[in-house]
Amino acid sequence: MAKNKILSYLVYLSTSALLLFSACTQEQVVNVNPVCFEKDVLPIFISNCTQSGCHNSIDREEGIELTSYASIVSNGVAPGDYAASKLYQVLIAVGEEVMPQKPYNKLSAEQITTIALWIDQGAKNTTCASTGNCDVSKVTYAKTVKPIMDRSCNGCHAGSAPSGNINLSNYTRVKKYALNGSLFGSINHDAGFVRMPDGASKLPSCEISSVKEWIRLGALNN
Repeated sequence: MAKNKILSYLVYLSTSALLLFSACTQEQVVNVNPVCFEKDVLPIFISNCTQSGCHNSIDREEGIELTSYASIVSNGVAPGDYAASKLYQVLIAVGEEVMPQKPYNKLSAEQITTIALWIDQGAKNTTCASTGNCDVSKVTYAKTVKPIMDRSCNGCHAGSAPSGNINLSNYTRVKKYALNGSLFGSINHDAGFVRMPDGASKLPSCEISSVKEWIRLGALNN
């Protein structure tokens, strides 16, 4: 797809990252912080592309798996050139070519831009592990749990046809699974629970600890 067709994806990634697409054939990435594969990119693919029957390690729809760094970069990623990357092209396509396909939602402009930035920065396998302790002293639903759900769960468990008929799109729905033990059991890969994210590695340990602490405190709507 020609680069001049990407004008609609002018978005702010953060206050310090701005991706500028011009109407010509050039674009610039200005003042961009490094995009972390493990923290920023992998959750997008896990949550939106690995539903049952799709690109998980079991179903591998059309022979494509998108559950790890190796499997993602081997499926149409041209490091340093997002516009030439087939993986990027299907995210901005229309009709039958777009991925994810219905009934699942198309990725947001911010998610697509995150992937574009990651590719332009070399599509590196960065983990961005924190050098400090995992602080769970100020966990809340709005600032801690909901972003985890949005980033890693709601590609499958939201919308009109949530996977397994489990919807985690708002507080009331998340609370139900938090209080019956299935939310933590699934993300912690405990025996007797369906492991989530499906067909992929566990969430980062700090995210799991944060959800656990939020539940311990009563799963409040805070």
